[in-house]
Amino acid sequence: MEAKLTWKEKMTFIGVADSGHEVKVDTDAGVGGDDTAARPMELIALGLAGCTGMDVISILRKKQQKVAAFDVNVSAERAAEHPKVFTRAIINYVVKGEGLDEAALVRAIELSALKYCPAQAMLGKAFPMELRYQIYEGDVLVKEGTWQPPAA
Repeated sequence: MEAKLTWKEKMTFIGVADSGHEVKVDTDAGVGGDDTAARPMELIALGLAGCTGMDVISILRKKQQKVAAFDVNVSAERAAEHPKVFTRAIINYVVKGEGLDEAALVRAIELSALKYCPAQAMLGKAFPMELRYQIYEGDVLVKEGTWQPPAA
């Protein structure tokens, strides 16, 4: 993979990788930016959510689950001191639909975590992640839990 980030002004950059799609990156005014785009660490969290989210929804669709809505929420804690790396994260998969099979969701989360998601595999070497899920039918929470990796 190749990626290029080009400085535009102040702290604004435009990035382009192999797909050719542009991504704007900026920061807040307190550190010289204009607050016009996502920060780099936000993009890392979004990349993690996107990677595992695409895995999970793809697997659920293959398992013929009737998903009406799906969110992946990443809550990442950062170190207080520079370089302010992520120190832990909670990934919460929120699935809405009718008659959703909890075992199918748990298996999809497991496959993403252990086999398919390179972002999760890479970042998991740097900080611990807790994988939670919630299943809703309409607006009613019907099941929730936490996926645990098998004991080593």
